[in-house]
Amino acid sequence: MQTPATSTAAPLLTPEEIVALIEQADALRHTRAHGREVFLRHPGDARSAHFGQGLDFEEVRAYQAGDDIRNMDWRTTARTGEPYLKVFREEHHPALHIVVDRGAGMRFGTTRQLKAAQAARVAILAAVLESSAFACVGGTLIDDTALTLPCMTKQAGILQLAQAAAAPCPPHTPDSAQEHQSWTDALRRIAATLPNGSRLLLCSDFRWLAADDVPLLAHLALRHDIACVHITDPVEHALPALGRASFYDLGTQRLRWVDTGKPDVRERFAQAAAARHAEIENRLRQIDIAYFALDTGSDPMQLFLAGMDDGR
Repeated sequence: MQTPATSTAAPLLTPEEIVALIEQADALRHTRAHGREVFLRHPGDARSAHFGQGLDFEEVRAYQAGDDIRNMDWRTTARTGEPYLKVFREEHHPALHIVVDRGAGMRFGTTRQLKAAQAARVAILAAVLESSAFACVGGTLIDDTALTLPCMTKQAGILQLAQAAAAPCPPHTPDSAQEHQSWTDALRRIAATLPNGSRLLLCSDFRWLAADDVPLLAHLALRHDIACVHITDPVEHALPALGRASFYDLGTQRLRWVDTGKPDVRERFAQAAAARHAEIENRLRQIDIAYFALDTGSDPMQLFLAGMDDGR
């Protein structure tokens, strides 16, 4: 349960805060003594997810209207009596793609900031620290729908991502089904377009994650190096003793009253919250996705200073 989703006309981060984060990350990137980037497992060139006029032969398939006849496989065509085509795979450099959750559940915070603001901070820091290992930086912002940011050269990609992630949150009507579909659509689009061997970072509270999402994430994990930062608020782990308080349930879109003054109520909530967070972590780790947890009261730079490779 959470309080009503927050919408604000003010940006999640000011331009000064964005600049400070970029400078902080850039200083760390130039001073840290490491042989590899924070997340990187697959440096160098990678095979693209796109079929086209590359050098690597991929497969033979039946001819479809509109295909380039210059790629006809005449031997297979002659043998079968049906037109067949040779398919090649284009070569691309791997990209850094960061997905930032800005949905209803992320517009919540009881300490220093909203979860959406913390996600923006993580995305900016990761983009700066990781960008030197990849050809370009792109991203996806998930709100009512998914907004794809094109992959751009490093500095341009970092600034594009920072501005989009820190932009004001528009009015939003909680809809769990629509939010889940937005994530499904976004992940499918990423699977179809992101060059193999890329780095994919998901910054979210993962309240949308269900069992039927695991196969798609597992498919992505086979082709990319994926890490997730699970962003929560302290109240989502343990209810404060405030007496009777109203909460807005984003799942049912109903207002509920809870007597937080009762120890058994707080204990049941803590147990249910711990079980849900453990479920999210287990689902991600079981398909070889690095998992990291961060709450809204913590400094996101500590994730990187501690070495996020420990999440694997």
